[in-house]
Amino acid sequence: MRETEEKLVCMGHLSDEKTIEDLKISLNFGEEIYLLSNIFKALSDPTRLKIIYVLSKSSLCVCDIANILEMSQSAISHQLRILRDLKLVKFKKEGKLVIYSLDDEHVLGLFEQGLDHVKHK
Repeated sequence: MRETEEKLVCMGHLSDEKTIEDLKISLNFGEEIYLLSNIFKALSDPTRLKIIYVLSKSSLCVCDIANILEMSQSAISHQLRILRDLKLVKFKKEGKLVIYSLDDEHVLGLFEQGLDHVKHK
């Protein structure tokens, strides 16, 4: 590529046509790419990341999460709903209590890998 005053100009293809076509075909993720995009959008919120962190340490009820994060139960419930809809957290009822936990080990992996990435120098 050559840089001009207005824009970058491609001076020719580095890759062969088969590689280009194979890559185009491999982009056919269907609905999965949009679901992944929504997961990353949900993880872009610091409050939701804090919720994921505390739930990685212990299963908790809404009132405990609210107490730990010093937020209202209503605000925490709203964030949990978003995480639950994306299958990042799950819940179980124990009597009148609703206990939240991470949905599976992939959620913690996403969090830990993201944290490792920002700490990497």
